Amino acid sequence: MVSDRMASIQESTTLKISAMAKKLAAGGQDIIDMGVGEPDFDTPKHIVEAGCSSIRKGETRYAPTAGIPQLRQAIAEKLVRENLLNATADDVVVTPGAKMAVFAAIQALLSEGDECLLIGPSWVSYEPCVAFAGGRVAWGRVDGNFMPQNIAESINSKTRLIIVNSPSNPTGSVFDRKALEEISDLAVDHNLFVISDEIYEKIIYDREHISIGSMAGMEDRTVTINGFSKVYAMTGWRLGYLTGPKETMKWVIRLLSHSVSQATTFVQSAGVAAMQGPQEEIASMVAEFKIRRDILVEGLKDLGIPCNVPGGAFYLFPDVSALDGGDAFTDKLLKEALIAATPGSAFGPGGADYVRLSYAISQSRIRQALERMKIIVK
Repeated sequence: MVSDRMASIQESTTLKISAMAKKLAAGGQDIIDMGVGEPDFDTPKHIVEAGCSSIRKGETRYAPTAGIPQLRQAIAEKLVRENLLNATADDVVVTPGAKMAVFAAIQALLSEGDECLLIGPSWVSYEPCVAFAGGRVAWGRVDGNFMPQNIAESINSKTRLIIVNSPSNPTGSVFDRKALEEISDLAVDHNLFVISDEIYEKIIYDREHISIGSMAGMEDRTVTINGFSKVYAMTGWRLGYLTGPKETMKWVIRLLSHSVSQATTFVQSAGVAAMQGPQEEIASMVAEFKIRRDILVEGLKDLGIPCNVPGGAFYLFPDVSALDGGDAFTDKLLKEALIAATPGSAFGPGGADYVRLSYAISQSRIRQALERMKIIVK
């Protein structure tokens, strides 16, 4: 027995594949996991120590639902300094992971029957969050570089929300100023809200990250979401945040108060250390990701698999239509090459010809994966 609303929610494909990979590895098989979006780096030591110190000091009790004041202030200062947003600590809400921030924002903004525009292919969890809110998804088209193309055609009288994810999961595309200006103009003209998911903001290569909330007319209609998982290698810590119009944040806090209550107290102290401590390790991680990206792109090219060079995040989204499409190729990768990957169909109707490969694994494992692919491709 399950409610209709719960029955509409599909299992996360990425987490399902990750669980499958872990199970096979536990059984003794040498699985190369390119399916999960998780940095393979350790959390920087000063962040770990801050979390441990917080526990030792007894900071293990309830905290305010919106987050501890020190962290909200640090986040607000970052948003003003780096993203050019007009944010104060009172406008920031801390969440147990950016995924919860996405869920809460969508629940706050969508009513039954509203439409949300996804610029596909898009992250697997957006559509289930929209479905849970009683909304429907419309898909905006992209060009060969996965940049928005003629998305005005997908907007109608029921459209209420556009979700922007730049750098993108799964494609790694980074929306330039022109693309973001077109989206902001549509939002203003049609009185729409925008959720800007910027979780990969600092994992970017030779590109400029622009927060759409900083653009003219967008301050009162944009919810900006970010977190600590990717850039600080803190996936398991579960720490994210969002900021946006005061009325929207009020309802987000109310939802959190009746569900998760708050982000873990001592994890928030670690978040303060992450924000205010040394940032050099970020540059090292990004430099390493870029090297891995280039190894994988070149390797796929040698195998005759076409692939865009992503401007951010740590995913490739190669076209495997000549190899029977994403679903068949992903299945073959796992069964014949012991490589876990995510079929592009998980990211929307525009992804069926693709597969998502995460290069958040070591250079040696990427090279091993390419050798295994060579056997099944050639």
